[in-house]
Amino acid sequence: MKSLWNDLEAQEFKTDLDLRVYTSRLLGRDPSLVLHGGGNTSVKSTAINLFGESEDILYVKGSGWDLATIEAEGFAPVKMDMLLKMAELKELNDPDMVKYQRLAMTNPSAPNPSVEAILHAIIPFKFVDHTHTDAVVTITNTEGGEDKIKELYGDKVLIIPYIMPGFVLAKLIYDMTRDVNWSELEGLVLMNHGLFTFNDDAKKSYEKTIELVDKAEKYLESKGANLHVEKEESHVELLELAKIRREVSNIKGKATISILNDSDEAIYFSKQDIEKISTQGPLTPDHVIRTKRIPAILGVDFEVDLEKYVQDYKQYFGDNKTNETLLNPAPNFAILKNNGTLSFGANAKEANIIKDINDHTFEAILKAEKLGGYKALSAANIFEVEYWSLEQAKLKKGGSAPEFNGQVALVTGAASGIGLAIAKMLNARGAAVIALDINPDIETIFAKSDAIGVKCDLTCSDDIQNAVSIAIKSFGGIDIVVSNAGIFTPSENLDMLSDENWQRSMDINLTSHQKLIKETAPFLKLGVDASIVMVASKNFPAPGKGAAAYSVAKAGQTQLARIAALELGEYGVRVNTLHPHAVFDTAIWTDEVLENRAKAYGMSVEEYKTNNVLKTEIKSDNVAELVCAMAGKPFSKTTGSQVAIDGGSDRII
Repeated sequence: MKSLWNDLEAQEFKTDLDLRVYTSRLLGRDPSLVLHGGGNTSVKSTAINLFGESEDILYVKGSGWDLATIEAEGFAPVKMDMLLKMAELKELNDPDMVKYQRLAMTNPSAPNPSVEAILHAIIPFKFVDHTHTDAVVTITNTEGGEDKIKELYGDKVLIIPYIMPGFVLAKLIYDMTRDVNWSELEGLVLMNHGLFTFNDDAKKSYEKTIELVDKAEKYLESKGANLHVEKEESHVELLELAKIRREVSNIKGKATISILNDSDEAIYFSKQDIEKISTQGPLTPDHVIRTKRIPAILGVDFEVDLEKYVQDYKQYFGDNKTNETLLNPAPNFAILKNNGTLSFGANAKEANIIKDINDHTFEAILKAEKLGGYKALSAANIFEVEYWSLEQAKLKKGGSAPEFNGQVALVTGAASGIGLAIAKMLNARGAAVIALDINPDIETIFAKSDAIGVKCDLTCSDDIQNAVSIAIKSFGGIDIVVSNAGIFTPSENLDMLSDENWQRSMDINLTSHQKLIKETAPFLKLGVDASIVMVASKNFPAPGKGAAAYSVAKAGQTQLARIAALELGEYGVRVNTLHPHAVFDTAIWTDEVLENRAKAYGMSVEEYKTNNVLKTEIKSDNVAELVCAMAGKPFSKTTGSQVAIDGGSDRII
């Protein structure tokens, strides 16, 4: 563990709060210290109020902020005197704690203070850093963990037995430290929870965290608790992954993203005695909100395994409930015996967070096993956090989910024009997107956790199979296929039509769509509200002279969609076709081309672009809107339809 402090960088931060932002981000840069909103930091300072009076203020990390990216506005300003008075109370329930902490804030628009604000206030140092460091928590989660911490740190740290975060934790430490000489302490180790360090100097507080974590890492290594993972391979089948994802979606009652983790370490972990080591509980209780207490363990008969998980979860709830309401009993992650793991999320971001937490947890468990055995908190302790009213409140703040949340869309011809607009709009409306194009730029155009660009020649079955594999491993299934890719071939009358142009149009404008349906249909049958949207052309209902190669291929594509609707309907897969025309905001329609075409018709460019019944311009986003409608609720009862999007063509009408 190395310090990331940089004196030149630090010189840019002048105020107490600026320095707090800087060192918080240093902590947040290292996922072995904090993960996805974990940990919290604070600084004690002063501020002048409306009446010109100086007040002691605790700036503490606000709820919902991540240390890696936190800004000054991510810290809640809370009056110190109020927090210290709250620490003296004998009892304080969680809702009242949150309420009175908000009442003590000097900025009502700031986020809710951390539930550990009172604890930060009673630690008598300017800067306080709290992390969920893997190394320290790994040691605490072993048999005899407290003795190991004493062996490691001696009397330099105060060891706090596990207790729920919030007021009860602050009260416990308040009582434990009444007669403690804080200047003799280097930190607090909270069993099964994390590490606190503190100092009046920002750098010293941060680097004390680094020092104590470094000692823990070296301790683990000295005890032989390190990993040597060989190259591993997963042999799970793609259809099996899609079936698991559908079953989990059914249990959750909504489309769910499923991410395969087939890293060497994940596969190695899945080959251990997972019934023992993976069913004790999370590394820290905070993780339960994301991961649930334990995973599902899936073998050959995964349906039975998932059913057993649901029953076991309900039993766990029944054993520990008082007056809580049962959460959805579906697993949030699963171990695939000998083949890695799966993480399940409402969207790709959530599933990736669970995957990240699991990566750190697997490593910690494997190291703890070499240190005497992994030992997590009891089911009752974990339940208390999972059903904690404050944590449940966080989950309810998400609002309504986007239209295509949890669904997976595969869009072809997505590097430009109509395809690009479709892929972006589906992604903006919640879908995880696999964007395909023969243009290699697609890989940089879409390079997010929930939108992946794949270079793909759609006339090549191997390329399509590769893209499908990426979709299934990255997101779990395929629900929406937008078959959009196509080309315009040169205008040639039949008596001059070259074999090359004819074949090229057939290959790309017709056969590629057939290949795409062939490779995706098995997964669409396992999809959630599955649909295919064919982007054809006005040239099918209204062909023109010199466009035989293009028009005939588009007619074939349209007929292909009608047959697909008949064949896939029994599986609930809808297939609908749209016929765009005169969409001019695409790469092929340069200013020069538009001017020349308009001139040929004796029109201005504006007249040419609106040369339809409605006198309106059709743009790529308009086509994308119709695609979203066809893939979504408006067309949920419709299949085999054809809709023109052309502003109204008198030839078609």
